[in-house]
Amino acid sequence: MAFSVHVNMERCTGCGNCVVACPVDALELHTLDPVTKEKIYAVKNGKSIHLDVKAELCAGCGVCVNACPYDVIRLSGRGEMIPSEA
Repeated sequence: MAFSVHVNMERCTGCGNCVVACPVDALELHTLDPVTKEKIYAVKNGKSIHLDVKAELCAGCGVCVNACPYDVIRLSGRGEMIPSEA
């Protein structure tokens, strides 16, 4: 895998801006009533928020990073690097 998308699901609101902005459709966001615990990363206001990243489609362009108003997405690999936390 050339690129890796990291999302802080504790801070993700499920707004979907990253999904809409992605030019290669590498992101899918599901917000639904949590019927099962399988694949649920976060629950906000009674809804599960699940973000699927299709790494094989990711071009490493960083558009999703720039589209996120909450600064919860980081890209690592040959593209933009994750800044070190001090």
